[in-house]
Amino acid sequence: MVHTRESLLAAAQRQLNADPLSSMAVVAAAAGAGRATLHRHFASREALLLEIGERSLGRWEQRLDEHAVEEVAASGDPGRIRECIRGLVRSFVDDSDDFGFALTDHFIVTDPVLVARGDTLVEREVTLWEAAQAAGVLRPDLAPRWISHAMYGLLVSAREALRAGDVARRDVGDLVVSTLLVGAGAR
Repeated sequence: MVHTRESLLAAAQRQLNADPLSSMAVVAAAAGAGRATLHRHFASREALLLEIGERSLGRWEQRLDEHAVEEVAASGDPGRIRECIRGLVRSFVDDSDDFGFALTDHFIVTDPVLVARGDTLVEREVTLWEAAQAAGVLRPDLAPRWISHAMYGLLVSAREALRAGDVARRDVGDLVVSTLLVGAGAR
């Protein structure tokens, strides 16, 4: 079997989502590859984790682009903003299953390069939260960055609830959207 960098990364993400403490040997076995094959692509566990972090940030950026958050925010239209939030949050929930490991891994969330890129993406997201507040979709008494942190927390909770079997996969997107929009929604 030919193992591409992409197939190894996908297998590593699945394995690390299931068991965050998996060694390189366990990751390689989960990918159906030998350790030598995995090490040809990733010299160390840290190199693998950095790549997973980059992939997760890439997906976050892709989702912000797909939902045109800056354009929607600039519109000021409450209906468009609300629908953008619903779609974006559902996309994030879908991604949290694939990229959940990157949400909580200490190495990934503290790497300076990844943190800097993440900060840029947070700023893009905060633009949407600010516009939602100005349009009366979200509560104006909450700091926009708090809403961003709450969203992050909801994604971690969704991932853990799915892993524990506490919620059905088909329901988790609606649960997260309603929790965000009711809890942070305009009163």
